[in-house]
Amino acid sequence: MAWVLLVIAGMLEIGWAIGLKYTEGFSRLWPSVWTVAAMVASVVLLGVAMKSLPVGTAYAVWVGVGAVGTALLGIVLFGEAANAGRLVSLGLIVAGIVGLKLASS
Repeated sequence: MAWVLLVIAGMLEIGWAIGLKYTEGFSRLWPSVWTVAAMVASVVLLGVAMKSLPVGTAYAVWVGVGAVGTALLGIVLFGEAANAGRLVSLGLIVAGIVGLKLASS
């Protein structure tokens, strides 16, 4: 269950990272409200997951899920570069997340 919560926390991290773009410096009310709510929920779920997962593993996976998801959505939503080097690097992060999961089983 801790891994499920951790992945959800990472997905919420993606939500708030992308949401920051839409807040326009927290000058838009509803995007700001949803972004802050996603931030709080993400950190709370991370904390709950850390009750039974090692802190280093949980934090690295949380950041990794957030980084990969945010980068991919940046490519899709904002037309950011999708060159081979960037995609290979994201793949390496995913490999690290999978490795951490396998090493902690």
